[in-house]
Amino acid sequence: MGFGIRHLLVYLRIIVILFLVIVFILFLNRQEPRTRFFNKEWINPNDDLTLFTNVTRVNAVVVVLVRNTELYQLLEAMRDFEDRWNKKYNYPYVFLNELDFMEEFKNKTSALTNAKTYYGKIPAHMWSYPSWINQTKAAESRNEMASKGVIYGGVESYRHMCRFNSGFFFQHELLLPFDYYWRLEPSVKFFCDIDYDPFLFMQKNKLIYGFTISLKEYEETIPTLWNAVKQFIKEYPQHIPENNLMKFISNDNGETYNLCHFWSNFEIGDLNFWRSKPYQDFFNHLDKLGGFFYERWGDAPVHSIAVGLFAQKSQVHFFNDIGYYHLPFQHCPPESEYHNTGRCHCDPKENFDMILHSCTPKWFTI
Repeated sequence: MGFGIRHLLVYLRIIVILFLVIVFILFLNRQEPRTRFFNKEWINPNDDLTLFTNVTRVNAVVVVLVRNTELYQLLEAMRDFEDRWNKKYNYPYVFLNELDFMEEFKNKTSALTNAKTYYGKIPAHMWSYPSWINQTKAAESRNEMASKGVIYGGVESYRHMCRFNSGFFFQHELLLPFDYYWRLEPSVKFFCDIDYDPFLFMQKNKLIYGFTISLKEYEETIPTLWNAVKQFIKEYPQHIPENNLMKFISNDNGETYNLCHFWSNFEIGDLNFWRSKPYQDFFNHLDKLGGFFYERWGDAPVHSIAVGLFAQKSQVHFFNDIGYYHLPFQHCPPESEYHNTGRCHCDPKENFDMILHSCTPKWFTI
């Protein structure tokens, strides 16, 4: 009897020890994915980032208008964009093209991000001549501009691109579900870590437009654009609010255009601003006049003039802290705090903001 009790006690001790070992192992496994250090969490790179960062997501998207042939220039820009910012937030991408995307393009761009990626073809009516355009006259205009050496003066596809970005991108079916967008282009560079969500910043501050670079437009590309704008103001006075940004785009209270515009290859904006009736009336007015084809009206001055007409300064933001490059200009935050901390790696001496053709100094005077 004593022998049996002793064996039973031994077995019970073994069971208790095994139980404690199992509990200890489970405890260690539970702690492995992330190590706590005071109030900071170090994220295991294999974990889904969104599970641990308490991210408040905005209904927003990254928009890329791109050709198949620009794949590797885009991959370079995406790598920068992801490393500097989007890997922390995983906002989706919408890629748009007037042609079908190749499988190689889809595979390589989707492999570069953990975010969702969508690929869309631009409908023909958004990338073609409207019925009221005289295509012979348009071709003659391109030839004349090319002979004068006007930048992109002879390029037909450039006209379609500018018209699409001016009046249609926000109406594409893939963009309809979204409220905010960040425009990204091939070959651009981002110089600074972005440690917050610009989309959330836009939403919380009720902003409609954000920029990094502003400059003067080539006057020979838009000889009649401002006359068209003045005609619109006369016909639609109900759309023009008081205290708008006219002083940014005109030095004489609207009599002439000073050529200042936000460089639209970088835009963070409210899609519903472009979908609004004032902007729709504005674009349709310009579109009927044919300046996208008979001249070379760009989406940058069109967007900028619209912001100048319909927005107040409190609704527009200069993203000084986002270092950005698009050939041939760059914005580099001049303040030492961005460079002494290692947040930015650009040369402040090459900052375009204070160069003669920059309009950013004017922005701070209005």
